[in-house]
Amino acid sequence: MGTGQPRGIKAARKLRNHRRKQKWASKHFKKKHLGTALKANPFEGASHAKGIVVEKIGIEAKQPNSAIRKCCRVQLIKNGKKIAAFVPNDGCLNFIDENDEVLVSGFGRAGHSVGDIPGVRFKVVKVAGVSLKALFTEKKDKPRS
Repeated sequence: MGTGQPRGIKAARKLRNHRRKQKWASKHFKKKHLGTALKANPFEGASHAKGIVVEKIGIEAKQPNSAIRKCCRVQLIKNGKKIAAFVPNDGCLNFIDENDEVLVSGFGRAGHSVGDIPGVRFKVVKVAGVSLKALFTEKKDKPRS
């Protein structure tokens, strides 16, 4: 029985070309080499991005959970795209006002939302240049502008 692939002395070119064609069937290879992931990503390949808070929103958790997850709508400075960003920790939404400058980072799995929060792929890290964690633990105060 044949193995389904050439095995001769001069088969290297055939094997190499076949492997090159087959790579395009892989979802991850295609995404990486066509550059569509970077075009679709609001951060354009960066790990963090600065933005201006447009509004504060509460997003209902998916079933079977019942909660309102505190988020905010942020317009990125670099390209003007609007994204929803999760605000972690209890009461941290109170540190964020509209028109504040925030630093946003990715949240969980690449390109996917996390847990029971539908459509939210980012989280707020800093507000007005101060870490949200430092504000939460009362180690720093938010600068008044």
